[in-house]
Amino acid sequence: MLGDYFPFLVYAFLAAVIPASMIAFSFIFATPPQKRVKARFLPFESGVSEGAPKQQRFTVSFYLTAMLFILFDIEIVFLYPLAIVLDALGWFGLVEFLVFVAILGVAYVYIWRKGALEWK
Repeated sequence: MLGDYFPFLVYAFLAAVIPASMIAFSFIFATPPQKRVKARFLPFESGVSEGAPKQQRFTVSFYLTAMLFILFDIEIVFLYPLAIVLDALGWFGLVEFLVFVAILGVAYVYIWRKGALEWK
């Protein structure tokens, strides 16, 4: 009976130990800050390189890039299960796969030509 659940138990063990060890090591090996400065408490968003935020909104291109990343990331996740059963689906699966990739390609070319991937 335990043999059926052994892979799940190993995965659950690793899922608990890895984050717990990361948190523990961050407290063990972290050096305390020498000086408390206001800049350490300001929020920071990666992708914005215009210095510290001065009570301003982020540019639309930042949010647009984030949304496009989420969109294409989720679409690519659908390719993995399809690749697993592609042999069992036969020609129908291959045609569906090619249609799906073609739609992704058209969407990518569209946002590229619209300039959504350029930082201004």
